[in-house]
Amino acid sequence: MWGKRLLVGAVVMGVLVPTTLYYLLELHSLGELFAIAATCFTAWGVADILAGILERPRLKDRSPGRALREDLERRQSE
Repeated sequence: MWGKRLLVGAVVMGVLVPTTLYYLLELHSLGELFAIAATCFTAWGVADILAGILERPRLKDRSPGRALREDLERRQSE
């Protein structure tokens, strides 16, 4: 995850969503804001990792080593 996607995700899930929740829930301390921000940011990171895992093609008739080599070759050619 690089570039614009990382920047937009960090701003939205680390700043915009937590501050919106902070005001809508009428919270009062900065600790609550930081707790919401940490939770949103961590959930976004975990969801992105899981999405990356799930988007990979299945092994089909390939061995795990062959699948990793093909994936590495595909990324190098991009």
